[in-house]
Amino acid sequence: MDKMIISRMEYYGRHGVFEEERRLGQRFYVGLELEMDLSAAGLTDDLEQAVNYAEVHETVKSVVEGESVKLIEALAERIASAVLRTYTRVEAATVRVTKPHPPFDIHFEGVTVEIRRSRKREQA
Repeated sequence: MDKMIISRMEYYGRHGVFEEERRLGQRFYVGLELEMDLSAAGLTDDLEQAVNYAEVHETVKSVVEGESVKLIEALAERIASAVLRTYTRVEAATVRVTKPHPPFDIHFEGVTVEIRRSRKREQA
């Protein structure tokens, strides 16, 4: 299966277990791997035969900047669901959500969760 990979989209959201995280908000990075047949788009050079990544960005933005959740796992699920619901050409989506600065008194670059969801799983 072909893939469209959208790397490190940056958003500001209000997600986290702690009230302070939801009140103040913080940055989140989202990466997507969208599995679909890209041959028609490649052969015709027609955007109508593709998934418009600018529109995907806006879809993800509406989820990340929308309703708060406590866990980035829940945020990833919401993103995957929105992408599969909105873009019928996409057969499966791998979603990576990174919280670059978790509010802990330890030092590391960030925490990332990765999930893969497909249409087959949604219909089961």
